[in-house]
Amino acid sequence: MRIVTAVAAALTIALPAASAAPAGPPATDGVWRTDGYGTLFVLGGGALREYQTTSLSCIEGDSARQTGPGSYLTADGTALTVRTTPDRVHARLAADSAVGHRRLTRLRALPANCTRPASADPRTSFDVLWQTFEENYPFFTQKGVDWHAVRDRYRPQVHPDTTKAELFGIFSRMLRPLHDAHVAVKDGDRIFAEVRPGTELPSKELDAKAKQFTVTRDLHDAMHRQDFAAGRITYADLPGDLGYLRISGFGGYAGDGAPFTAERAELDRTLDTVLTPARTRRLHGLIIDLRVNGGGSDALGVRIAARLTDTPYTAYAKRARNDPADPTRHTRPEPVPVVPARAPRYTGPVAVLTGGSTVSAGETFTQALLDRPGRTVRIGQPTQGVFSDVMMRALPDGMLFILPNEEYLTRTGRTFDGTGIPPQLTEPVFTEEEFRQNRDSAFDRAVSVLRPRR
Repeated sequence: MRIVTAVAAALTIALPAASAAPAGPPATDGVWRTDGYGTLFVLGGGALREYQTTSLSCIEGDSARQTGPGSYLTADGTALTVRTTPDRVHARLAADSAVGHRRLTRLRALPANCTRPASADPRTSFDVLWQTFEENYPFFTQKGVDWHAVRDRYRPQVHPDTTKAELFGIFSRMLRPLHDAHVAVKDGDRIFAEVRPGTELPSKELDAKAKQFTVTRDLHDAMHRQDFAAGRITYADLPGDLGYLRISGFGGYAGDGAPFTAERAELDRTLDTVLTPARTRRLHGLIIDLRVNGGGSDALGVRIAARLTDTPYTAYAKRARNDPADPTRHTRPEPVPVVPARAPRYTGPVAVLTGGSTVSAGETFTQALLDRPGRTVRIGQPTQGVFSDVMMRALPDGMLFILPNEEYLTRTGRTFDGTGIPPQLTEPVFTEEEFRQNRDSAFDRAVSVLRPRR
């Protein structure tokens, strides 16, 4: 999920071309403030530097090296692009691994508090974390959490001699009631994260268990079963001219440390192999199994959606909270298009299997199929309910934390944060009873729904 790539996510977003800059310093050099996201960027000297801000703090974050005019590369291989508007007062920032853009406004100079190191006093770390959530988190009302009451309860417990372990415990207790899988705190090997009650966060162990069960129970009569993308994608032909596509994440396709371009290329090779014209002509339906999906890159999800349509449509619109004092104010929603790929495609009936372990980019991909032209049915259980890219933030004492600040909107303006995207047909998903009785009700329902009636 995006917790794994949060450092890149803190700098992420993708852009249009701009006219050539006049002679002299590049048009992008200078200090820029994001619309929302509580972030400043300093561009120049061959680098992009990030500053994480609140009304009371400014902490230097990550950096990226310049690779060309307005182009930068992060340590994990994410390509960033910055393009100015003709007035050179505004710009847009994008990353190849993400969807949407961030709007930038030029500042005259870096604020003075960004040039001074922050105090490592535990109370300062508490205040920075609390204020970051206060100014960016959109879902306090929805979660029924009085964030000011949380401060009043826990701030007196922090003193100059509070240890990092004690502070980590305080943060964990503060954030647990949010039950938000896109909220986490990391201190060395200690990690706090919470999920929606009654659900399980994807893990290597759960993924392996679910995959082995599916292969043994559901695919025993399948043909041409093959793993792709470092085992993250599985395809098989089922009896009755049905296809089965299992996706356990939207990343990790090209090995550890691979740049996004390699991830994208590996996905394209996989889809070219799976969606051959000979196969798609005979398929009566395709099962897409996302029941254990840890997320990753939204851009890869949209890339798959582009292989499932002949007609352009909008996946969703994306907006971010952008008023520190008013959680109801947001950036203008930016539509994310799905454009039919110039590559082999399948446009027939689709059954999407989801559950509580369908997380993050697994959910945005599910949302990208809601308005897919053609027959699409969702089967299983609601997804986890976390859609936003995560903001990675550093504290003066070295601890890290993440939080969401975005909403993904349907064409009617609805969001599924917290509750998850509900299925149209409800079935149990990988329960102990299902395992014990060798049942896979969601898979069987999908086969029944897609199989042609004679």
